[in-house]
Amino acid sequence: MATIYAGRHTARIDGSFVVFIIGMRINKLRAVHRWLPVATSMSPMIQELYKDPDLGLLHASFHLSWRGVTLVQYWRSMEQLEHYARHGQRHLKAWRSFHQKLDANPAVGVFHESYLVPEGNYECVYNHMPVTGLAKAGHHMPVGARTDSARQRLEANSSPDEERMG
Repeated sequence: MATIYAGRHTARIDGSFVVFIIGMRINKLRAVHRWLPVATSMSPMIQELYKDPDLGLLHASFHLSWRGVTLVQYWRSMEQLEHYARHGQRHLKAWRSFHQKLDANPAVGVFHESYLVPEGNYECVYNHMPVTGLAKAGHHMPVGARTDSARQRLEANSSPDEERMG
């Protein structure tokens, strides 16, 4: 069971980073043989990435919905994300399989979004939560006097290290 951190906490991450959201939507529920291979392809890729931190994945979390799965990933850089997309063995296998078998079949849809976050251009707060999201990708810490509001957290994240988060 996850440890719940009482009170308000925030997160800090050094440098710029990438938020990558990828997911699938089941368009035809009865076509299990079409969408199940897509659904089961993500976990091996994440395992491959966690085994080698130099690939650049900082954290990933799965989110289930009625008709699909969405995966939120935090990456150190767009270059590392692109390198994995082009050279990661598990990704290449899943990508080729999807395009060979499912391109013309609308039983399952796949999407992704990439957001490049410049250093200091983010803020977050977690109330009575386990370490999750950006806090898991970066540094989890209690909210302080200088990080009480969203504006203060943004300003603290863009300040030099010695002034941050106090």
